[in-house]
Amino acid sequence: MPGAIVIGAGPGIGTSVARRLGRGGLPVAVLARSSATVEGALEALADAPKETLGVTADVTDEPALRAALDQVVDRFGVPDVLVYNAALIQWDPFGELTAAQHLDAWAVNVVGAISAVAHLGPGMAQAGHGTILITGGMPDPVPDVTSLSLGKAGVRALAELLARAYEPSGVHVATITVAGAVAPGSAFDPDEIANEYWRVHTQPAGEWEREVVYSGAT
Repeated sequence: MPGAIVIGAGPGIGTSVARRLGRGGLPVAVLARSSATVEGALEALADAPKETLGVTADVTDEPALRAALDQVVDRFGVPDVLVYNAALIQWDPFGELTAAQHLDAWAVNVVGAISAVAHLGPGMAQAGHGTILITGGMPDPVPDVTSLSLGKAGVRALAELLARAYEPSGVHVATITVAGAVAPGSAFDPDEIANEYWRVHTQPAGEWEREVVYSGAT
């Protein structure tokens, strides 16, 4: 059975989404930059009904990322769900970062998603089904969080481009835009947010949404 890949599977949204996909009956692979983060995600998936796999890779290292994704495909096959949740979250008022620092943030927030989809998207399109979900945010740019504001705007544009490229082949592309600070027990509880990823993944083709804005549980 095709599985799911969650890139950026740290505590919070990434781990919660991985758990939700696992509860839905999918084998789940989690990917993060550090082995400690991967191990934490796998511990959270201990009761998953299907197989789980953890791999480490830095999303800004394209060869390493592609090799890690190949490792997952070798185990599970072409994924039915690809989630890109990696982001560099930092406090950076406008004008504070150097050009190099902005490029470093862009590499995580946007380019890693490009690399991942460029590697896996053609196989998903050939299979004729699947879901690509990218974690969005910052629906309104915030000057004190400049690089992330720019990155999430880039993610929104990227999703539009990917949808035009892949939706005709049967692959649903969407962003889940989280409009607040994520914290367990809050209006932005990661487990509640994860339910939105599952809902979008399971939407019938005629009801596909391109962007879902999660404004908090009520």
